[in-house]
Amino acid sequence: MTNSKKITAVLNGTIESIHSVLPIQVEFQQPTLFNSPYSQHTIGVLIGVTGDIKGRIIIDGEVEVFSKIGEVMFGMPVMGEMLESFAGELGNMIAGNISTQISNKGFLIDITPPTVIVGHSKISSFSKAIRLPIQMGEIGEINIILLIEQ
Repeated sequence: MTNSKKITAVLNGTIESIHSVLPIQVEFQQPTLFNSPYSQHTIGVLIGVTGDIKGRIIIDGEVEVFSKIGEVMFGMPVMGEMLESFAGELGNMIAGNISTQISNKGFLIDITPPTVIVGHSKISSFSKAIRLPIQMGEIGEINIILLIEQ
């Protein structure tokens, strides 16, 4: 299995997952390849991927954007510790759905529990990654960062 097939499966699974999980009109921007390090915004979720495809998924954005997504999904503002819990659960829903989408294409894949990262952080120690920006109208933007191991 080539890296390009892995990356294509993960990107397509990510797009399908976002459409399934978020009840929001989304617009996917052009994915870009980059080298480390990556400067994370104010909140993010890190989820490991194991199996035929190994790596990590980071869902990254501003606190206000995650809060607005929570408000759209639950009908009330999400803040503080509740926001951190929501971010982790949102990451789990997105990554779990990505895993399902990829498994349906014949790959064996599993995910680790989510780790919520709060505050500006620099993420390094990877050779290549793909950034998929997702614009959600007036809500704002989140980034899905795919760190696929060779």
